[in-house]
Amino acid sequence: MDTGTPELGVIRLSELQTGHRARVVKVEADAAIRRRLMEMGITRGEALFVEKVAPLGDPMELVVRGYHLSLRREESACIQVEGAC
Repeated sequence: MDTGTPELGVIRLSELQTGHRARVVKVEADAAIRRRLMEMGITRGEALFVEKVAPLGDPMELVVRGYHLSLRREESACIQVEGAC
């Protein structure tokens, strides 16, 4: 990623709807949560797909690195993504 170029279209993962794809830009959380998310495969540059979102928006089910992962809204709000489509 070119650090001199402004990041366009960066939003929080919690804002995505079912069926959207995106790429992780940044994880903004305290050290323990950040480490936990990274252990689950949420790393910078990783592609993900929002498979389902619960009726009240919590949790959301993602496909990351070929497996299904459920995240709470507060966890997904710590993840910045781009390229949502």
